[in-house]
Amino acid sequence: MPIPAALNQNSFDVRWYTLRRPASPDAPACWRKWLLDSGSLTQRLIQASKGDFRVEVVRQLWGRPTRSEARELGIPHRQMALIREVQLIGNGQPWVFARTIIPASTLTGKQRELNYLGSRSLGTVLFKDPTMQRGALQISKLRLLSGETVWARRSRFLLSGKPLLVAEVFLPALQKVNYLNNGITESQ
Repeated sequence: MPIPAALNQNSFDVRWYTLRRPASPDAPACWRKWLLDSGSLTQRLIQASKGDFRVEVVRQLWGRPTRSEARELGIPHRQMALIREVQLIGNGQPWVFARTIIPASTLTGKQRELNYLGSRSLGTVLFKDPTMQRGALQISKLRLLSGETVWARRSRFLLSGKPLLVAEVFLPALQKVNYLNNGITESQ
């Protein structure tokens, strides 16, 4: 089952919690570095793929965020926002599914460019903006429609004081890369 079809908006309306310590047993050790890294995920994926990386837009539309997303952004639940969903593809395989919620009030001034990212990574804009501030990382386990669970993280960003929310779902194909990068074979 393709990942965009395996996740829907309700997949993101779950309990998210802050993972405070790297040694916390809440998340498996093999995922902690991915979940807790506050740097650019794009840069990390480019390194892991040795440059064989691209962004594929799944959809971009105006819609209503989930209650959890609206609460995190401090906006009314029924307020429309720009919803952008992409797959981050390394070595020809989807490694991460990302969902970004951008309130209309954020898409003013310089941030208007967020409307027109196309296949560019959001990370390339966020981490070059000197006004960028990142809130606490929150994690959750999401259930795919197949019943399989995957780890995800999200955080609220501020650009010139204007909020947006980014959720990143770490897909099963990334676990193989994770094992190889940690010197662990898949059979262990």
